[in-house]
Amino acid sequence: MELKGKIHEISETIQVTETFKKREVVIEYAENPQYPEFIKFEATQERCSLLDNVKIGDQVEIFFNLRGRPWTDNTGKKVYFNSLQLWRLNALTSNSANNNLNDSISSPADFANSSIDEDDLPF
Repeated sequence: MELKGKIHEISETIQVTETFKKREVVIEYAENPQYPEFIKFEATQERCSLLDNVKIGDQVEIFFNLRGRPWTDNTGKKVYFNSLQLWRLNALTSNSANNNLNDSISSPADFANSSIDEDDLPF
């Protein structure tokens, strides 16, 4: 999935566990400019660095996956959580001096959809 908008907020990288880190970004999405939406995305592990070269106010194109999972609390009640996981970010316009226009990390889906013939694998 993809979405274009303006960066509203960028968090610092949070080291959740010794082996897991995440970073959040909020995008102002204005399909109807009169009623903008503020949508939070999550970058994990090496993708946290995608947010290093963008600033608040930059226009960006975000590519993300929608994830959902159940969780059962102590009373047995099942609750569902959704997350929007960022996997690629393109800066469309930049308010920063760096102006790096294509910071991206490819998704595993990009490799799965490639045109490499499986019979050409060396193993």
